[in-house]
Amino acid sequence: MGMLLEPFLYVFSLLIDIYFNIVVLEVVLNWLLYFKIIKVDNAVTSKVMEVLSLLTQPVYAKIRAKVPPLAGLDFSPFILLIGLLFVGRLADRIAALLVG
Repeated sequence: MGMLLEPFLYVFSLLIDIYFNIVVLEVVLNWLLYFKIIKVDNAVTSKVMEVLSLLTQPVYAKIRAKVPPLAGLDFSPFILLIGLLFVGRLADRIAALLVG
């Protein structure tokens, strides 16, 4: 039974890792925009930020509903990253237990 679930857990873990990288990329790009290292009026930058926002903002909104910004700082990306790390490692451990 474990051998049948292992590929699904691997794909699930891979998707979690991809989404983790998407969140990190969005955070880094937001910092670069904030410190004016890259410009908002750049067509490529605005399109990338639009796509990243479409992928992350629905999840951020659910986290913000539970944990509002504190002193003007939005911790939702960091809470999401910690959650993704936990879920990804949990999937890896379960897959290792099922196979081994």
